Amino acid sequence: MSIATPAPSRPGSSGSGSSRTTTSRTTSLVVGARYVPVYIALALLAVVAAIWVPETLDSVALRAIAPLGALLGITALGQMLVIMTGGIDLSVPGTVTLAAMIMVGVGDGSDGRIWWAVIVALAMAALIGLANGLLIGGLKLNALIVTLAMGQIVAGLTRRYITSFPVQSAVPEGLSDWTGNRVFGISPIFWVGLALTLLISIALRYTTMGRRFQGVGANPVAANVVGVRVTMNQILVYVVAAMTYAVAGIMLAGLLRNPGVNIASEYLLGPIAAAVIGGASLTGGLASPVSTFAAALFLAGLNQMMRALGLGTNLQFVVFGLVIIGGMLVSGDRIVKGVEHLLRARERVTRREIGDEPSTEPQP
Repeated sequence: MSIATPAPSRPGSSGSGSSRTTTSRTTSLVVGARYVPVYIALALLAVVAAIWVPETLDSVALRAIAPLGALLGITALGQMLVIMTGGIDLSVPGTVTLAAMIMVGVGDGSDGRIWWAVIVALAMAALIGLANGLLIGGLKLNALIVTLAMGQIVAGLTRRYITSFPVQSAVPEGLSDWTGNRVFGISPIFWVGLALTLLISIALRYTTMGRRFQGVGANPVAANVVGVRVTMNQILVYVVAAMTYAVAGIMLAGLLRNPGVNIASEYLLGPIAAAVIGGASLTGGLASPVSTFAAALFLAGLNQMMRALGLGTNLQFVVFGLVIIGGMLVSGDRIVKGVEHLLRARERVTRREIGDEPSTEPQP
C-alpha cells in the first residue's frame, strides 16, 4: 500500500515565508517575555503604595526618588554589560567612592577645576576597569574573586587619598548647584541616566560593534570562530562599566556635596539586583538597558516606600534581600524556559488537531 506524501514546499513558496514569519514572531515573544516581570513589579509597587503610603506617589516624593533611582540605574547599566559577558563586577562601590572623592580632592572647591576633576575621575575608573579586564579577560581569572579584590584595593587607596585634604571638604559649588537644578521638574541626574540608557540601547541594537558584543556574551566560542576578538571585548567591557560607575560617583558627590568613604555601600548588590530583575541572563548575551533602568527605579521606589512605612533598617535589609531572591526566582532565564514550554505544548496540540502529529501506532 502506497502512502501519498505532500510535495515539498519550494524555497520561494508562501508556505516557507509564512513559516519564517511565525518563527520570527515566536522568537520575539520568547525573548521579550524575559523583560515582563520588572514592569509587573513596578505596577504592583504603584498599587501597594497607593493603598498604604499614597504620599510616596506625590510629585515631591517622585522628584526625590528620580535621582536616586537614576544613580542606581547608571551603575546597573555598567553591571548589565559585564553580566552580558557572563561576568560579574563587585568593584562598583570602590570605583563610585573613588570618583566621588576625586571630585572633592582634585576639584578643590573650585568651579574652574570641575572638568579637570571629571577627566581624572573617568581616567582612574578606566584604569580600574582595565586592570579587571586584563585579569579576567586576558588571564581568565575568576571574575567574582578578581573584582572583589580590586574593590578592596581601591577602597584602601581611597582612604589613603582622602587624608590629603581636610575632613568634610566639599565638591565645587557649581557641581552641587547643577545636581540641585530641575529640568522639566526633575533632577538632571535622571535625564543623564535616561540618556545613557537610550545610548546603550541604540549601540547594542543598531551598531555592528554592539551586535558583536552580544554575540560574544551569548556564545564566545562561536564568536571567536567567526573572527570576533572575544578577549578584547571582555577587557573593554570592564573599562566601559567602570566609567559608568565613575559617572554615578561624580553625580552622587554633587548630590551629597560632602561625600564620605561609605557613600557607595548600597551599590554592591543593588546594581546586580537591578540587572537580574530587569531580565539580564546570568549566562550572558541577553539584557535590556531599558528594563534594567526600570528595575533600578523600582528598587529605589521600594526603598522609599519602606522608609515611609517606618520600617527599621534591619527590616529594610530583609525585604530588599527577599526582593533580590524573588527576582532570581522569576529571572528572565526561567521566564524564557516557561514560555518555550508553553509554546511547545501549544504546537503539539495544534498539530494533533490538524492530524499532522506523527502516529505512534505500528504501520501495517
